[in-house]
Amino acid sequence: MKPFTSAAILGAGSLGTALAKLLAPKLESVLLVSIEQECVDGINRDHRNPKYLTDISLGDNVRATGDHREALGMPLVIFAVPTVGVRSEAEKLAALGLPVDTPLLSCTKGIERNTGERMSEILREVFPHNPIGILTGPNHAEEIAKELVTCAVVASENPQLAEALQELFSLPHFRVYTSDDVAGVELGGAVKNVYAIAAGMAHGLGLGDNAVAALVTRALAEMTRLGIALGGRKETFAGLSGVGDLIVTCFSEHSRNHRVGLALGKGQSLEQAVASLGMCAEGVPNTLSIHDAARKVGVRTPIIDAMYAILYENKPASDAMRELLDRDPRPENS
Repeated sequence: MKPFTSAAILGAGSLGTALAKLLAPKLESVLLVSIEQECVDGINRDHRNPKYLTDISLGDNVRATGDHREALGMPLVIFAVPTVGVRSEAEKLAALGLPVDTPLLSCTKGIERNTGERMSEILREVFPHNPIGILTGPNHAEEIAKELVTCAVVASENPQLAEALQELFSLPHFRVYTSDDVAGVELGGAVKNVYAIAAGMAHGLGLGDNAVAALVTRALAEMTRLGIALGGRKETFAGLSGVGDLIVTCFSEHSRNHRVGLALGKGQSLEQAVASLGMCAEGVPNTLSIHDAARKVGVRTPIIDAMYAILYENKPASDAMRELLDRDPRPENS
């Protein structure tokens, strides 16, 4: 596979903007495709996104558009939209006639509601023949944009694509590994969002560092158990897309999901917590889809169940946390 010379990024939110900043030195041109005209105009006029990562300057070779047709001739198309937008964005490109040999890269972390499908499965449905890859890991957009040291993993069933993407994204401050466990890599990135809300909630309730550390450790065991049942490999959840992403999302001030949980723990309603964030927290809708997925495969997921009860059954956070601690004792490795 030839090295990439340009790319289109669908979505000009925080992640899309950070990826544009990251890739600009490696490519002749980067095209941000956005439905938010304010972002398009600001990027083209000022080389800055007026809504997301507003202090980040974008290179002269970064341009924005609201017209998806402009992405059709790009040698790489990157999905950096929320989970709920991946299918519609893909169908829009398919209807416009995206070439069947155009590689697609998903950077979206989530599972689709109702279908339970991972992002790569959605893309494969819409694009049966296109090469597909996943980029994930402990990768907060704010730190990527500031060129702070970051590691990531690229997963694909196509080893040539994985290697080409590894070469494209590798920079002195951005180290990239490869994997062929697409299911495991995607599941780690999706499921950890739920646990980040739980960790934020524990912080908001003032339970202390010991309790939060215990919660996150048990979350890793639960994530691994569920991930294996859904097709991932055990070792993947001990890597960047599993424990790595779990740690950063559960403890970082940049984590939207952690901030939602923190607000809930301090007594705000879900509506208030989400509104105060002003951006998408994938863990909120993902709790629905991941809870459904766990029930379908019959996996024991007490933390996910507790978060589902808090977010969608109006159970008080303090009651749910107490019930987690009051469960019958069991061996650690069961």
